Amino acid sequence: MKVGDRVRVKQSVVVYHHPEHKKQPFDIKGLEGEIAAVVTEWQGRPVSANLPLQVQFPGKFRAHLREDELEVIASP
Repeated sequence: MKVGDRVRVKQSVVVYHHPEHKKQPFDIKGLEGEIAAVVTEWQGRPVSANLPLQVQFPGKFRAHLREDELEVIASP
């Protein structure tokens, strides 16, 4: 997976920071978005992030996810 890929959440993932459901559990399974970043380094140093894929969903919602939680819909 790379930046720009359209993806869909294929597993049940509960988040608490969704803008329409603040501080309440919200399952994002089935939501579609675009990979905005792949976190491999921080301040110039390599990191091994637990949730390396940052996905931008419609609106102002972003989430960090693992590769096994996503499926690619389309590649640019």
